[in-house]
Amino acid sequence: MGFLALHLLDCGVPLSMVCAAIGLLAAFVLIMLIKQLPTGNERMRQIAAAVQEGAKAYLNRQLITISTVAVVIFILLWNFKDHPSAIGFVIGAFCSLSAGFIGMRVAVITNVRTTQAATNSLIAALRVAFNGGAVTGLLVVGLALLAVSIFYTVASNIIGHDAAVRSLIGLALGASLISVFARLGGGIYTKAADVGADLVGKIEQGFEEDDPRNPATIADNVGDNVGDCAGMAADVFETYAVSLIGAILVAALTLSGYPAAIVYPFVLGGISVLGAICGVLYVNVTKAKPATALMGGVLTSAIVSAILFWPATHYLFPTGVTITGAVRTPTQLYFASLVGLVMTAVVVAITNYYTSMRYAPVQKIARASETGHATNIIAGLAVGQHATALPVGFIGIAILLSFHFAGLYGIAIAVMSMLSMAGIIISLDSFGPITDNAGGIAVMSKLPKEVRTVTDQLDAVGNTMKAVTKGYAIASAGLAALVLFGSYVEELKAHVTRNGEPFVFQFSLTEPKVIIGLFLGGLLPFIFTAFSMDAVGKAAGAVVREVRRQLKAKPGILTGQDTPDYGTCVDIVTKAALREMIVPALLPLVFVVAVAVIKPLGPVVLGGLLVGTIVTGLFVAIAMTSGGGAWDNAKKFIEEGNLGGKGSFAHQAAVTGDTVGDPYKDTAGPAINPMIKVVNIVAILIIPIFF
Repeated sequence: MGFLALHLLDCGVPLSMVCAAIGLLAAFVLIMLIKQLPTGNERMRQIAAAVQEGAKAYLNRQLITISTVAVVIFILLWNFKDHPSAIGFVIGAFCSLSAGFIGMRVAVITNVRTTQAATNSLIAALRVAFNGGAVTGLLVVGLALLAVSIFYTVASNIIGHDAAVRSLIGLALGASLISVFARLGGGIYTKAADVGADLVGKIEQGFEEDDPRNPATIADNVGDNVGDCAGMAADVFETYAVSLIGAILVAALTLSGYPAAIVYPFVLGGISVLGAICGVLYVNVTKAKPATALMGGVLTSAIVSAILFWPATHYLFPTGVTITGAVRTPTQLYFASLVGLVMTAVVVAITNYYTSMRYAPVQKIARASETGHATNIIAGLAVGQHATALPVGFIGIAILLSFHFAGLYGIAIAVMSMLSMAGIIISLDSFGPITDNAGGIAVMSKLPKEVRTVTDQLDAVGNTMKAVTKGYAIASAGLAALVLFGSYVEELKAHVTRNGEPFVFQFSLTEPKVIIGLFLGGLLPFIFTAFSMDAVGKAAGAVVREVRRQLKAKPGILTGQDTPDYGTCVDIVTKAALREMIVPALLPLVFVVAVAVIKPLGPVVLGGLLVGTIVTGLFVAIAMTSGGGAWDNAKKFIEEGNLGGKGSFAHQAAVTGDTVGDPYKDTAGPAINPMIKVVNIVAILIIPIFF
């Protein structure tokens, strides 16, 4: 046992690099397999090419915008912090962008192949779409694990272990800040196009979903990729990397006498890459129904991880660790890791209940649509707010259990374990926009109705999966932010004592400064989401006006004699997304730096701000994403022929609810996740600068 423990201690980080490389290799194998599949007829290829062109053009322009901001922050870090942190910032930003860009590119070559596979069978289409999503999932965890492990190893050899750990915060900031931009920009783009297309197309003209006569339909399909694929990939890359870095930071600050405590999060991440590959294989061999097959993949991945965590934990900690004066056994550390795996299952199940057509909440919204638009909105808001109770309750239980097993380090391990499931979970998320686009290509290519029936079945499952993964990302973000807050307090303590001063700060609710910070932090998610919702509303209004203008100027569009100008709508939402994402994306930076700079406020108020942001951000994000997903599936429930079906009064009300829910679930709600982390990371980063 001692020899194996020593061997794993020395080889744990390199082993995680090997596992990450295996994950990346598996992703590229899937890409090769997908590219060999047939792409259908000429019309299908033309539509797919238009979507690809629009997505690529948007991301290229987004890259220019984000790079400008990134260069400014890099210069500030280089001059006012330290060079390793600045370099880490660039690496984190580059990898976050890469994960989103590659994931989007694979999604847009998979959609047309999924459509073609749908002409054969439901299972064939399921596997193609899932494998396209699996590329993104494996890329996210592979890139994140590889980036952090390589940077940590190289920096440790050059500048020493302690400096290397502190400079990892720069990498976390790069990943988080880029993720906020990607989430906001992609979310504004996709929902402005979607809402605009629905308001004129479905309500005013009675078009079907993705009707080629709708001038906004290509922009809508492009938006699915830049928002749900690129945005989500950058989001979870950031969450994964930040969770890993947070666990390393907690280990370095609280368990400096145990080198295994730093290696352990890397080992957990490496094991779960192998678990994700097993989950992908399961989905490719099972013949179960789509929802059952996808959930089976998650379960397979979790079981493989849980089995392998046991020996890894016991080999690394053969005699346990001492935390706050108490000895924690390796079994207790293992139980902390299990808490993360169980939390993943719990959050998936709860979010599925509130957003799936099979359960009462969605059907309640659908029935409310029979009495009008207002009652649909009221029911949707209520469902979103109800949906916060169970996740937050279980998050509280997870915090209690993991803290009981191993203190703050136990919470960090639970978070890392939960995020280690990202490979398979993000495969489910990217599956959604691929099937959505596949259905659009089927309609615009005028394929037989049976093909659209297959893609609609997959799209309904995919819509639930997207909501589930957003719930997963937000819940893990809440836990990760708590770890970062603990790191902020420990880093502040270490910084003050390094300067030879006593640590006199009190983060107590009897301290007025803490209450002030809680108010400021509680305000931030509301201001942030207000800017995001405003951005979608303005851009969607511009799309509505453009679609109306085209239909009036060219009446032949309605009869199929004239072709809509799709490019104008694409250009409108591209410019709007890039323009409107700047202010909300920079708000977290402004809040934190302002509190740090104003001397009467300082580190205690900043600590309160961090907690306030975590608490209100968690509730607002869950309510928005769950409510939006429920609104969307309530519309789909009616479109399946229930409560009057398409074109009925209930359907019109459900479309209104869906257009309100769109920016909730795909723009404002999910963007809170990286925003919470940016606030905490910037707070840690500026401690030596301002305090």
